[in-house]
This record gives sequence, structure tokens and C-alpha cells, in this order.
Amino acid sequence: MNRLQTLVVASVAVTTLASCGEDANDAGAGPTTNELGPIHVHALGVNPADEALYIATHTGMFSLAEGESEASRVGDSYQDTMGFTVVGPDRFLGSGHPDLREDLPPYLGLIESSDAGRAWDPVSLLGEADFHVLEAAGERIYGFGSDFETRREQFLVSRDGGRRWQQLDPPESLLSLAINPADPDELLMSGRRALYRSADAGKSWEPVSGEPGLVAWPEGSGLYLATEEGTVAATAAPGGEWQQVGEIGGEPAAFEAVAGGVLYAALHDGAIEQSTDGGRTWVVRSDP
Repeated sequence: MNRLQTLVVASVAVTTLASCGEDANDAGAGPTTNELGPIHVHALGVNPADEALYIATHTGMFSLAEGESEASRVGDSYQDTMGFTVVGPDRFLGSGHPDLREDLPPYLGLIESSDAGRAWDPVSLLGEADFHVLEAAGERIYGFGSDFETRREQFLVSRDGGRRWQQLDPPESLLSLAINPADPDELLMSGRRALYRSADAGKSWEPVSGEPGLVAWPEGSGLYLATEEGTVAATAAPGGEWQQVGEIGGEPAAFEAVAGGVLYAALHDGAIEQSTDGGRTWVVRSDP
């Protein structure tokens, strides 16, 4: 992706979604003399190749290996990875804004890494889209973000790995999205007002019980929800009754769950917490 081709370029004026929390003249990031670690976290994912937790942030990608308490930078890019999901061993999908040293448009569209986040290549929508919510199951990819030309929110689905896209009409702006690992047509979505379920790949939606928040649907188990207050709840299926199981101890900025009841949460101060018992108890894995 023409990495590190140029010197630091002038800041690029760009308007992004309010949830981004960026200044309009701060579309990307560049290296600093102080390595602050993984603060301003956007998303989390576990790499099946090494079971390390990967942390997508405003200033690049970090990894937290099993047994380690300090996250380390992946590669030398300070790319602002807004949307992020792990789709296979060492294979990631992402979106966001480039490192200011890169000669790239301010919106990265859909990008892919095949070396665990060290380098990224464009897949589609380069210069056109910025996904803040990005989830995938096989060749099915769902992305919610903004369109560069209109600056309007859009929710898109691809059925061929991101080469072609179809626009969907969600009931409200997406806060988070989870895909049934056994059926990519079944979705649980959280807006800022309510939770919704779709059984037809986002063509239609119905409201379901539960508070808005960050949702996760790991393989081989039910669903998990982390609310703005840091409460963690679980249910067997969308529309089922949510049972409170624990407390994270702060407002989550990102939330992820994998098989076996292992959950991760990033707090807004950059702390990474982990639960190995389905959200009942939490420990600090890494401090910023």
C-alpha cells in the first residue's frame, strides 16, 4: 500500500462520524517521540495464528501476546484503524485513515492484511468509504461508516469478500454489530436507542430486548453485551432474556468475545481487561 513513501504531509481536512472523536484536521496520525501505547482504542480481535489480542487504535495497531502484560506496536505504521476484524490466521480486515506519511486518500475504504497487521493492501472503496463498524463471516462483510463524497452515514454488505457492495437501510445508526457464526444472514445490531435483529442479512429488522451497547457473538456460545455503564450481560439467542453476569469496571470503548467464554474489553483510558469465565470476573491485562 505504498507504505512510508513520503515525508509527513499536511493534515487533511475530513469530516468523520461523531463517534470517531477526531478533529476535522486530524484524519490520520504520525509518529511521535512518546510511545503512548494503545490509547483511543477502536476495536479488538484475537488472531487464531498465535492467540494474541490485536488492538486497533487511532495511532496504529498493537498486539498483546498471551501471558504478556504490555502491548507492543505492530509494524511501523500509525494508521488510524477505525473498523477492524480478524477473519482468519494472520488475516485481518480494516478501514479508517492513513498514516500521514502515506500518499493515500483520507478514507481507506476496505483494506486487508495477510501478515497480522504489519502491512495493508486496498480491497475496495479506497477514497470513498470509512467504516467504523466492520464485521465479517467468510465472504460476507458488513460495514457501517461514512461516505467521503456526501459525508453521510451508510451501511453496506458484501457477499464476495469486499469486491462489490450493496447498501442497506438500518433502523438507526449502528453502534455495534454481531454476526451469527453459524448463519451470516442473522445479525444482532445495537443502535444508541435499542437492539435489533435481522434474519435476512440486514434487509429487514425487528427490535429485541436488551440495552444498547457493544455486542459480540462468539462461535459455540450465546451472545454477550457490554453496556455504556460497563455491565456485561449474556443471552442464548437474539430476542432472549439478557442475564447480567458481571461488571467491567468502566465504560468500554471496544468489546470482543471468543470461544470458551473468553471476553476482552478496552476502556477509554486504554486499559485492556479480560474475563475467562464469560464476563463474571475481570482482570486488567494491560495498562496504557
